[in-house]
Amino acid sequence: MKINKTELLAPAGSLEKMKYALAYGADAVYAGIPDFSMRYRINTFNEKSLKESIRYAHKLGRKIYATVNIYAHNRHIKNIIDHLKFLSKAKPDAIILSDPGILALVKKHAPGIDIHLSTQANATNWKAVEFWKNQGIRRIILGREVTLKEIKEIKKRVPDAVLEYFVHGAMCMSYSGRCILSQWITGRSANLGDCAQPCRWKYTQKSQYQNSNFKSNSKLQNSKILIMDVEDDKGEVQIDLEEDSNGTYFFNSKDLNLLEHLEELKKAGVESFKIEGRNKSVYYVSLVTRAYRNVLNALENKASKQKLAKTIREQKKELAALANRGYTKGFLFGFEPEHNYKNSHVEIPHQFVGEVKGMKDGLVEMAVHNAIYPDDILEGVISSGNKPFKIKRILNNKRQEMASAHGGQNKIFYIELKNKNIFGEFDLIRKIIQEKKPS
Repeated sequence: MKINKTELLAPAGSLEKMKYALAYGADAVYAGIPDFSMRYRINTFNEKSLKESIRYAHKLGRKIYATVNIYAHNRHIKNIIDHLKFLSKAKPDAIILSDPGILALVKKHAPGIDIHLSTQANATNWKAVEFWKNQGIRRIILGREVTLKEIKEIKKRVPDAVLEYFVHGAMCMSYSGRCILSQWITGRSANLGDCAQPCRWKYTQKSQYQNSNFKSNSKLQNSKILIMDVEDDKGEVQIDLEEDSNGTYFFNSKDLNLLEHLEELKKAGVESFKIEGRNKSVYYVSLVTRAYRNVLNALENKASKQKLAKTIREQKKELAALANRGYTKGFLFGFEPEHNYKNSHVEIPHQFVGEVKGMKDGLVEMAVHNAIYPDDILEGVISSGNKPFKIKRILNNKRQEMASAHGGQNKIFYIELKNKNIFGEFDLIRKIIQEKKPS
């Protein structure tokens, strides 16, 4: 089967993150202002910066999709109408939505802009895809619960449907993000983009007893059910839980990673591969985008099986070096996604320490995020790969030598290198974390 070019769609939680996503290989980005987007916090967009982002993406010949994908309440309608009128003039390449009422508003107040159906709408079968397509939806972002086999049938039944699918990022413990846990515990609604992620909090056991009323069935014949009172580590929230031999069920899903299955998804009919992570750092967005770009390039350039396998191995190693909760294939092959019950994240070999702002007088001009010392082993992360380097001196903005540089101060530092590496805008710096030797 012929492999056509597939879109790589990256997250943008800010104008800066959008620029990094495009610099590291995204064909398109998705972004939205906090009030109407499924990412309320750690989202710096307003209408002015969103308009600037649209201009920036279009200048590069890339696309940008505006998210208006909350489940709206009555109080949102007036402001959503005003925002849609703004989008009608700003002209993003599409509007992503999940609410049928907002769909009607988009048709009225932003005509002519393509409409994409959010994964929040839970399109998981071909009849749903057919229905939404008949409502004027240009693209369907399938629910994360859809399997590879189901994608193939959807494309066969509705061949002219444009399908988008999440291939990387955090997985929600609930059905395609329709979760009430955050609202229940904290009053912050996940369905309005303000999830507190209580499924990932640390909890401690307060009390435990066996459920004497539990009657075993054939599947749990040798199991026992424990009833527990647990509270979060701040002592603010107490929850009653049931736990059997497999543990509890709403804690800490592993992160989605389908890097090695892109060819299968392309052949199944997926036309856009979507990365989750608008709340993540520029480092995360850049490395994930680069990893998927490299594998997609290998596919589109018809690389040999050996070269493709090598590229996948190399990029899997890069993804393993990012902060993650362990990786899962999600529902792609019809199994329940794995959960990480042991810890919140797996140990990683690198730490993101800064962004390169340019070169000045032979020095690396750098915005520091985490501490750097002269004897650190560092790597430059660029769109084409990684390059190791060593520090000769660290200087402050007055060019005075410093024993170290630390983040969180919005200060620029200068790094004098021992070797003659050249760095530029959108390059990143990471520290290689040394393994501790046993004493």
